[in-house]
Amino acid sequence: MASPYTTVEVAGREVKVTNPDKVYFPARGETKLDLVQHYLLVGDGALRGVHRRPTVLKRFPDGATGEMFFQKRVPANRPDWLETATVAFPSGRTAEELCPADLAHVIWAVNLGCLDLNPWAVRRWDLDHPDELRVDLDPQPGVAFSAVRQVAAAVRDVLDEHGLVGFPKTSGSRGIHVNVRIVATWGFVEVRRAALALAREVERRIPHLATSKWWKEERGDRVFIDYNQNARDRTVASAYSARDNAEGMVSAPFRWDELESVELEAFTLATMPARWAEVGDLEATIDEHAGSLQSLLELSARDQEAGLGDAPWPPNFPKMAGEPRRVQPSRKRNDLPDP
Repeated sequence: MASPYTTVEVAGREVKVTNPDKVYFPARGETKLDLVQHYLLVGDGALRGVHRRPTVLKRFPDGATGEMFFQKRVPANRPDWLETATVAFPSGRTAEELCPADLAHVIWAVNLGCLDLNPWAVRRWDLDHPDELRVDLDPQPGVAFSAVRQVAAAVRDVLDEHGLVGFPKTSGSRGIHVNVRIVATWGFVEVRRAALALAREVERRIPHLATSKWWKEERGDRVFIDYNQNARDRTVASAYSARDNAEGMVSAPFRWDELESVELEAFTLATMPARWAEVGDLEATIDEHAGSLQSLLELSARDQEAGLGDAPWPPNFPKMAGEPRRVQPSRKRNDLPDP
């Protein structure tokens, strides 16, 4: 028997939505169609975060509390209007990934069970030079959200001092993201280096709250600033993405003057219609603020001169030039020098 379905008209196309009544978020019983309606509501903002960017399909076929799998390659059976981009991974392999040109692409991905949208930090016309630096504030277990707020405030200050404009949003999970539009001049290695310099500067200012340490055993009860989210092939849930929790929390932009009072639980599929009506798209001007990384890269060079070199890369990367030994400190042999 064929699965029940409906269709929605979006961007001049009819997009099929199968099993529209399937419950995706059990806390309030929101369905797959409710998720579609969310993305239609915040369409301008949701599309801005993924527009012309290679986007990984992070699929939850049984909803937010079910099993998840990543699908980097778009399926062969797809609409002829679907746009893609071929990206190269650290391993040297390539994949043809979704590259949304309009909101119909987003709804097509949602129908595959994608709750959140996970774009690269590059555009399809220049796949080697990111136009976005991403600051991911990840509180370690037991760390209060108030600490995340304080670290976000320090991030804002450092960005300001280096001539960059940050656009904050809740992660929709436990933390805060700050998106920073940059001129697409530098490669992934340089953008990651700038992100590491930013993380270390914040750590110097509030070491009791923030850490740039890659190894979990070194982070303590602090907020980890994940500089490696700026490496090639790393993705972060984009603005207005619904996340994989029963409550249907949304990764929602907010104003800096809301930082002291912002709460993760305030932004859900149920509350976003009123929020959108009240404040609109808070990332609408992000493309007008493309800044230079030169100042942060100079900070990185000063760190290097002071003996603070590179930090570990993600495990799927080959050994990188200047990287310390990729072994957690508790297993490190002190008689072997770092390269």
